[in-house]
Amino acid sequence: MTVKVKNSRVGIAPRKVRLVCDQIRNKKASEALKYLRFCEKKETAIVLAKLINSGLAIAQESGKYDIDNLVVGTLYANEGPTLKRIRPRAQGRAFRIRKRTSHVILELKEA
Repeated sequence: MTVKVKNSRVGIAPRKVRLVCDQIRNKKASEALKYLRFCEKKETAIVLAKLINSGLAIAQESGKYDIDNLVVGTLYANEGPTLKRIRPRAQGRAFRIRKRTSHVILELKEA
């Protein structure tokens, strides 16, 4: 049995989120939180830590799971909608800025 948690439209590019996701996949939830606490990519680490804590709260509230044995099972980041902005350049030109977002999906499963 798994606990599935999703965070949509995170304001970080999925390429950056995937770097941290690969580090904590298939680890115990407590170990993953320890890793995220000292991770260099702070914004991504905060988002993922909140997601794991949310999953743990759901598991504890349901009472069906042993929280000490929960493992980060499936964890991935998909592309969300891209916000398009315009940056003025020389001689009346305009360059497009693409602010990418991501959808992060996490499944906690029992070991």
